[in-house]
Amino acid sequence: MRIDPTTLPDDPAVLKEMLLTLNTANATIQNKYSHLEEQHSHLEEQHSHLETEYNSLKQKLADFKRMLFGKRSEKLSKEEMDQLFLFNEAEDGVDEKALEELQQEKITIPSHTRKKRGRKKLAEDIPRKEIVHDLSDEEKLCPCCGKERPCIGEEITEELDIIPQRIIVNKHINKKYGSCTCDDFLAEEIPEIKTAKKPERFIPGSIATPGLIAYSVVSKFCDALPFYRQSKIFSRLDVDISRATLCNWSLLAAEKCNPLLEVLEETILSGSVVRMDETTVQVLREENKKPESKSYMWVTYGYGNNDQPLLLYQYHPTRSSDVPKKLLGHYSGFVQTDGYNGYNFDDSSYKGTITHVGCLAHARRKFEKAYKANKKSKCAHTAIKYIRDIYNAERDLRERKLTPDEFIRKRKKKIEPVLEKFHNWLCEQKKNILPKSLSGEAVSYTFNEWGKIISFLDHHLLTPDNNKIENAIRPFVIGRKNWLFSNTPRGAHSSACFYSLIESAKANNLEPYYYLRYIFEKLPNTKEKKDYRALLPDMLTPEMIKIS
Repeated sequence: MRIDPTTLPDDPAVLKEMLLTLNTANATIQNKYSHLEEQHSHLEEQHSHLETEYNSLKQKLADFKRMLFGKRSEKLSKEEMDQLFLFNEAEDGVDEKALEELQQEKITIPSHTRKKRGRKKLAEDIPRKEIVHDLSDEEKLCPCCGKERPCIGEEITEELDIIPQRIIVNKHINKKYGSCTCDDFLAEEIPEIKTAKKPERFIPGSIATPGLIAYSVVSKFCDALPFYRQSKIFSRLDVDISRATLCNWSLLAAEKCNPLLEVLEETILSGSVVRMDETTVQVLREENKKPESKSYMWVTYGYGNNDQPLLLYQYHPTRSSDVPKKLLGHYSGFVQTDGYNGYNFDDSSYKGTITHVGCLAHARRKFEKAYKANKKSKCAHTAIKYIRDIYNAERDLRERKLTPDEFIRKRKKKIEPVLEKFHNWLCEQKKNILPKSLSGEAVSYTFNEWGKIISFLDHHLLTPDNNKIENAIRPFVIGRKNWLFSNTPRGAHSSACFYSLIESAKANNLEPYYYLRYIFEKLPNTKEKKDYRALLPDMLTPEMIKIS
């Protein structure tokens, strides 16, 4: 506000009053300016927050679109791995040294091995039926002299045939013998009739043999063929077996296997390494729960004889953290899991001493998600490179078939420097990256799980990730798509039993049908704990369970 000096009054009192008025007006303007400045600062902060949230939602939308319409593979294409990231974004924050290493990465091309062309040879253990094609007697004769032509060899061609299920009835005939006519027999008061002893039956009173029950169980829990479909197949073979009957057989068979499962659990928990994971299952008639609510199948992956893998499925109605406490009991050793908070092994209520091992694959998936959403993300790309280097080193050492101690020593020497660089890089990213971005979330997850992730270095049976048990859960998930739900908790426990036995058999290269048939035949006469232990898959070979 400009004032013309010629218009100012000469009276000092009036001048003072004018000065006070100007000061008051100036203070008011200053207050308004400060208020507007605060408002501006608040709006800028709000704008920055909304922009961050917008970018985060945009990335998540892109990720959801990729999940719905894009490829599912986590593997990056060659173009993606070779792409140079030259853009400077807020979330990138990659150091120049790491980018230079990425650009100068050497590519080793393995020597070329050509696969043999043609069909794979049919397995030698498949029964052969010889069909001989010969010339007629007249065709064998020489048209010149009439003598028979000599046979100089033969051409052999094999083709594969199949005969639909061959059903037979085992007709057990128990011979009965009466009393002898001698005088001594009557005097000794020996029972007059003696009958040959019947063999112990797996399910007393049932028409089903161990082979039939094994076939039905494997069809459902290995081949995902529900009981109602099996019933229709049997009807086409002129055998009337209802869905309810098949269901009852499986329930009774599972209960007969309970002692074997107890030994399986004890064997797994006596080892030094276990893996754990869980997946959902729907049980319609669960007490105090709605039919549409979720229940859970918990899976424990451990090791038995000669580090052979064993799996145990266990049903529980909840995903509570109390479940792993109950499952592990007094276990002491390494437990590898994903990042679910229910696996809180630092809780003092655990009775054993547990070293918690994390999963590097879960960290990689988060970075992979960030990269798929934003192909310019140097942060995600660099993290994936570090993780890839760890896996490459792990694979190279595994292929060398080292002793456990030598493997641990060389793995630490080779992988610890990579992990140290990776961790230092994560610390730098934490300072600069936007926390709510997909890359920021991946960095935070990996940083928070770091102590668990690096624990795999301390045991030869541990791997950087928990993929082994995730692969073990996959057959259950595929089966669930076909039979959808369990009717009762008893049925869910039955499913858990057979998935335990079948997946353990598969992990030990045993054919599930032969294995179940074998143990169903042995269980009626098995009483001692050592005999149950001898029936677990890690104690058997394919030759031992073949049908004689």
